[in-house]
Amino acid sequence: MDSEALQKYLLRLFERHDVELEADEDGWLVTDGDFPAIRAEWHEGVAGGPGRLDVDIVLSEARRIEESFVGFGDAPAGCCQALQAFEHNAFHPLLAACWYVTDDRRMRIAAWDIGLRTWDVFIGPFTVRGDGDLAVPAEVMDAIEAAVKRESLTPELHWLRLTHRHSPDDSRCEALLDNEPWTAGTLALDAVAWPGGVGYSASCFMLLDVRDY
Repeated sequence: MDSEALQKYLLRLFERHDVELEADEDGWLVTDGDFPAIRAEWHEGVAGGPGRLDVDIVLSEARRIEESFVGFGDAPAGCCQALQAFEHNAFHPLLAACWYVTDDRRMRIAAWDIGLRTWDVFIGPFTVRGDGDLAVPAEVMDAIEAAVKRESLTPELHWLRLTHRHSPDDSRCEALLDNEPWTAGTLALDAVAWPGGVGYSASCFMLLDVRDY
């Protein structure tokens, strides 16, 4: 799928949620001529491998959210699958945190006290790929909340990507905070008793925004 088709898809997606974006000369969709701005790019898979959809959201001159989604199959099927993953996993938390349009049917919304401030937390659904019908342990988010509360967060928007991959022979976790490896989050995920016995992956995207009073 080319950049023009992706741009039209995103425009329609935001329009369905009463957000009007405008295309600039560089292919970004901007909000009233300013930030936040969003752009998507599809990369075809190589030698039968999956393709990758990169979605960038620019918050300011210095800060950018970078998310990627896998799609299997030739275009346009692979790209459509990746777009569906973006819409299911990350779109609604992003819409709430960046464009202030909230649909609590599509995500979990919480309030966490971190330091002396209260933060609004927008938690996307855990997406599980692989064998069997697996439930993500309830203690995952408790462990992440405890780890976040030990951080000294600057009073601005922050985002987390949580991932657990499991095979019969190995398992590993990864947590990213603002696009960077987050060791405390990875250790928190590692301490959870994840289901075993099959191959699967589980991932979640979430954002935290300091509450204004």
